[in-house]
Amino acid sequence: MPATDLTGRRVLAVVTNYGVEQDELVVPVEHLREAGAQVDVAAVEESPIQTLVGDKDPGRTVDPDTTISAVDGQGYDLLLVPGGTINADNLRLQDDAIAIVTEFARSGRPVAAICHGPWSLVEAGLLQGKTLTSYPSLATDVRNAGGEWVDKSVVSDDAGGFTLVTSRTPDDLDDFLGAVDAALGGPA
Repeated sequence: MPATDLTGRRVLAVVTNYGVEQDELVVPVEHLREAGAQVDVAAVEESPIQTLVGDKDPGRTVDPDTTISAVDGQGYDLLLVPGGTINADNLRLQDDAIAIVTEFARSGRPVAAICHGPWSLVEAGLLQGKTLTSYPSLATDVRNAGGEWVDKSVVSDDAGGFTLVTSRTPDDLDDFLGAVDAALGGPA
């Protein structure tokens, strides 16, 4: 049994149907579900999600629970935005996804983004005054959006009225998951 009990917590993950980094979606979803959280994966379309490993090799296929356009973000405690270059680049062009990211931040609920996932927060204009990390190639985008980019395995920042948890790559998943658990009210 996981050390953290997240029973009663609800998490929404938003992704496109192609290109999400496998471990940045699958590992957090499995971890959170094992800890008792209800996790819903919302994709752009109802069709299966094709994950990738290292942005190039096919990974696991994941069935979405709903679509981004159909999901009501109310009632969820945390938003998970996985990376994968292709996924994150396309997700930031989805108006419904950016609306969900904005809704979570403006309502004070935590957002957890890993790797290229912070591109959605850049697009939503939510990084002013925030300190965060990401895949290194996003550093200039983060700075141009008013954020401070740092090279750390995980960063939790409460500035601006909402908690933002960020990590760089799948190598940081242990630290990322600990910070996500803490943001959901579990032990750090």
